[in-house]
Amino acid sequence: MSQANTGFASVKLPAALVDQAREAAQPMRRSVAGQVEYWATLGRIVEHSGLTAQEAQTAIASFDAAARRARAASSEPANQADALLAQFMAVENDGSLAQRVREVVASNRSKAGPAVA
Repeated sequence: MSQANTGFASVKLPAALVDQAREAAQPMRRSVAGQVEYWATLGRIVEHSGLTAQEAQTAIASFDAAARRARAASSEPANQADALLAQFMAVENDGSLAQRVREVVASNRSKAGPAVA
């Protein structure tokens, strides 16, 4: 029995990851599959930015710490969209994650030298 190639494949994911994707997708008006695809795209970008595993882990820890600070600073329970916005604003205001990524990319580019045609 032949099947038409739709450009999609089916994969099994842990239920907890699907639940996290469902929660993250709602405020962004994405489907669960769209959220997982978005995360995968971000992962590819991080991998190609030149960060080592340790640097990526440090950046993620910094992001998580900023998110915890933002949640702790909130005196009343916020809805999911407000919590997401507070987390984003904390990381944006902190600026350390973006700055560290820029530093690592610049360092890796300088180590690579000029491109050979």
